[in-house]
Amino acid sequence: METALTPSSALHVLLIEDQLNIAQNIAEYMEQKGHVFDFAVKGTQGLALALQHYYDLIILDLNLPAMDGLEVCRQLREKAQRHIPLLMLTARDSIDDKVAGFHVGTDDYLTKPFSLQELEVRCLALCRRHRLQGKTSVQLGPLLLDKTRKTASRDGKLLELTTMGYKILTVLADAYPQVVSRSELSCKLWGDEPTESDALRSHIYQLRAVLDKPFTYPMIKTVFAVGFTLEVAEK
Repeated sequence: METALTPSSALHVLLIEDQLNIAQNIAEYMEQKGHVFDFAVKGTQGLALALQHYYDLIILDLNLPAMDGLEVCRQLREKAQRHIPLLMLTARDSIDDKVAGFHVGTDDYLTKPFSLQELEVRCLALCRRHRLQGKTSVQLGPLLLDKTRKTASRDGKLLELTTMGYKILTVLADAYPQVVSRSELSCKLWGDEPTESDALRSHIYQLRAVLDKPFTYPMIKTVFAVGFTLEVAEK
């Protein structure tokens, strides 16, 4: 059973996409869910709209006429007075393309073809993450992150995290309840200098030893062949 959106959860979205059939499918699905859309088919047009109006989110295609998605994103981050959450659509799924996108300031990626349901879930999660990142602390069940002091506690007990462990936990908390892929996590941690997979596995293992093992249930959940997410048990 679908849950109707409240006014506070409905999004005002700018969609920058030159393939009209894709834009129409996205708009029809999302508008039925209560979201409001503005449209642009060229990168230059989309950038102008983004700088002139207030949007909760921008959905941006990577391959655009006049100005490609990477350049739109780069100029938006330079010129906009506020950080606008940005989801980039791409037919390319290579790690180099994603790293390039994260370098110019995109917040998330979705590879074509995609399900419209996943698109909406990612948009809502991205906006939620943006609101959380604006706070100095994040509370997820028994987990409390203090971003000012860069500390974390569970059930009121201070966790003795490594620097890398804190970074991983922050990425997972900001993305919650979305799954963070291994490639995206590597991009967030090491940028364009990706390390070997064993290093990430080792850091996750050390984080679990502090965050999960001393407590009643594990919060870090591995999603097979995808990545990691946090699990918060309902009381």
